Amino acid sequence: MSVWFDVARVAAGLNVLFLLTLSYVWVRNYAELRSKHTLGLLLFALFLLAENALAFYFYLFDSTLSGWFATEVPRIAWQAMMALHVLETAGIAFLLWVTWD
Repeated sequence: MSVWFDVARVAAGLNVLFLLTLSYVWVRNYAELRSKHTLGLLLFALFLLAENALAFYFYLFDSTLSGWFATEVPRIAWQAMMALHVLETAGIAFLLWVTWD
């Protein structure tokens, strides 16, 4: 397996964990405040969570697609996918830090 595949898989997994944490905080805040802003953040997190959970599933559990991703996808494409996942992880981590503070 390619190192790019492993980095993308770890980043997608971290994104799922971070987004679950953010969703928990925003559900709790929405229940207390009933703010449209909080509801918007929650919906954004849920859509992003669905995207990352699907990517994580494909990378880790779907043998057909994970095998294809690891062997047939060109290296430049994996570098781009890995970069997007890592940048997304950094952005979500910063948002988690700001929200938790």
